[in-house]
Amino acid sequence: MRMSRQSRQGPLGSKEKSPLMKRSSIVFLSVFVCASSANAQHPTPTPCPPGVTEISNCQVEGCGSEADAELNKAKNIRSPDGTTPTLRTVQWWKELKNPRGADCRNREKLRELGEGEMMRVVAWALAARAEGPETCNCKLGEPKDTDNHIVLVDSKLKRPTLKVNERHSVTAEFTPRVRLDHPNFTQEKLQSLIDPTWKSPQKPKKGKLLVRVTGRLMFDSEHYCGPFTLKRENDWEIHPVFKMEYCPEGKKCTGASDENWVDLDSD
Repeated sequence: MRMSRQSRQGPLGSKEKSPLMKRSSIVFLSVFVCASSANAQHPTPTPCPPGVTEISNCQVEGCGSEADAELNKAKNIRSPDGTTPTLRTVQWWKELKNPRGADCRNREKLRELGEGEMMRVVAWALAARAEGPETCNCKLGEPKDTDNHIVLVDSKLKRPTLKVNERHSVTAEFTPRVRLDHPNFTQEKLQSLIDPTWKSPQKPKKGKLLVRVTGRLMFDSEHYCGPFTLKRENDWEIHPVFKMEYCPEGKKCTGASDENWVDLDSD
């Protein structure tokens, strides 16, 4: 199709583009913006350093790109900063706002939204899943060197199930660096409490366990800005988990009291 060169005068004497030219400009601009956003959101990865055989000799920035290196540093914090955790609810967590645009990788902006807060929450744990190699863990693949993804839902739910409730879940993560000091922070330990019939390497499918989770609030920009979305309410996580407690069957446990909670480390 041939584009008309004609134009008509606007109210101030400026030339106004034809409708076809306007549409072409909009399409071009949209493609340009999308391409620019894609480049901004998916930086070129940095090769993992050779010779890294376990998490203890993986650098804290892992082997991510410039933006992902800052995310990896947040994921790889090994111990709490001594701040008293704030007791929160799952509902509060679910209502956290996602950042706008490029702010999803700006850790300073994310801190303004709450990243870094030490928090504690009571929730049903529906699954503990093994994760694979990631740049934060220098692409190591052994279970001891990888994260565990914990599916959490509101403790007010009476009969939650993974199939029905995961889409409205929130996430906590066991990390290999914290595991160096907390050896029970494993899928095998937690998933066996959630579902006593589960056997590794089966996928978690059923069960629930009332837990009290303490850790650092972090925004997972890798999933929000990247192509791999997860089945959950939002991309704010407790990551890393620094303390995990569970309520034994038949006992009453509350968020504000230590009574009856069993520390996963002491079990």
